[in-house]
Amino acid sequence: MKTPASSRLRPGSRPEWAGRNYVLLTAAAVVTSLGSHGALVAAAFAVLDSGGDGGDVGLVAAARTLPLVLFLLVGGAVADRLPRHRVMVAANALNCVSQAAFAVLVLTDRAQLWQMMVLTALCGTGQAFFSPAAEGMLMSSVEGEQASRAFALFRMAMSSAAIGGAALGGALVAAFGPGWVLAVDAAAFALAGALRAFLDVSHIPARVPGSGLLADLREGWDEFVSRPWLWAIVAQFSVVVAVVGAAESVYGPLVARDALGGARPWGLALAAFGVGTLGGALLMMRWKPRRLLLMGTLCVFPLALPSAALAVPLPVGGLAAVMFVSGVAIEVFGVAWMTSLHQEIPEEKLSRVAAYDWFGSTAMLPLSTAAAGPVADLFGRSRALWGCAALIVLVTALVLLVPDVRNLTRRTKPVAADRPEEPSGAPSGSAAA
Repeated sequence: MKTPASSRLRPGSRPEWAGRNYVLLTAAAVVTSLGSHGALVAAAFAVLDSGGDGGDVGLVAAARTLPLVLFLLVGGAVADRLPRHRVMVAANALNCVSQAAFAVLVLTDRAQLWQMMVLTALCGTGQAFFSPAAEGMLMSSVEGEQASRAFALFRMAMSSAAIGGAALGGALVAAFGPGWVLAVDAAAFALAGALRAFLDVSHIPARVPGSGLLADLREGWDEFVSRPWLWAIVAQFSVVVAVVGAAESVYGPLVARDALGGARPWGLALAAFGVGTLGGALLMMRWKPRRLLLMGTLCVFPLALPSAALAVPLPVGGLAAVMFVSGVAIEVFGVAWMTSLHQEIPEEKLSRVAAYDWFGSTAMLPLSTAAAGPVADLFGRSRALWGCAALIVLVTALVLLVPDVRNLTRRTKPVAADRPEEPSGAPSGSAAA
């Protein structure tokens, strides 16, 4: 098959769909991905180095996700009312300040548990306002049949940064301690915010003043619940994200410390996941499955593999292999999901729908990360990890019972009407992807 002229790369040029906003968004996302993937390793080991245990790691992780859940819906409504790039820059500034303060406390050996919880809570608050605005901004930066390719390339760039960020973060934590990695993350937020300040929003129609924030939230809710494929998959991911978060934020570092040799091998395992996501993005640059959500949902099953590998536990090589497979799988789902939202949701509601998506997907994460330590104490770490794997398989099997998930098909143009439409191809029994 010939590559469309609009997507060919010529020396010194870029494809037509990769406009100025897309390039700026991608560059900024790469910068923050480099910093944040290293900071994930650093934050866990900062708690452990300060004398904390698995329960304390879970509390700090929960402190980040709780305000994320609490403020996401407000963040989505704000992002559909104000220029999205301004919301993104303000959120980056808050994240920069909170991570810088965290780094100073760790570097001066004065970090206490409550301080780490407060600072990670501020970082989570920034993320709550940033994520819906960023998702809406990215989706409005591309259009037409090349949207899927654009999302795949964007995610591939982030995956490439994740590979370096996780591996470098683990190595720097082992060599210099977690404080310096947190400082790098703060600098990354500052640079990314500066890039996002140059985004152009002149192509986005001016928002018509509504009846208020609550009315905007209700309108977003109506859009959300009117689409069975949307709320079914968000409900699925409320469980998937919760158990994966507990496994990777709490159990993973503990298994690495007790059985694998510490921060460096855990960083390598996370890097293998990043390599997998890179491979998945490369695959989705060329592959365009017709049944978007069917193929995407089937690829959620492999996300149970890392929890099972940690439960055994497998040696570093085996753990890295299953992390790679899960990385490929989640990237296939991620591109299919973004393409579905882009083609089915009207532009003026993208951030609010994204907020309900993020809210539903992360609602159980604070509970799961906070409870991970006590659950492991009660049932044993291995049984807790097997339970995580079983839950992922169960909820993914259940969501395949929803007809719209099995039948939603790819469009060449996004929906333009200000009303819900039947998912493309839902009533038909045409060939599967």
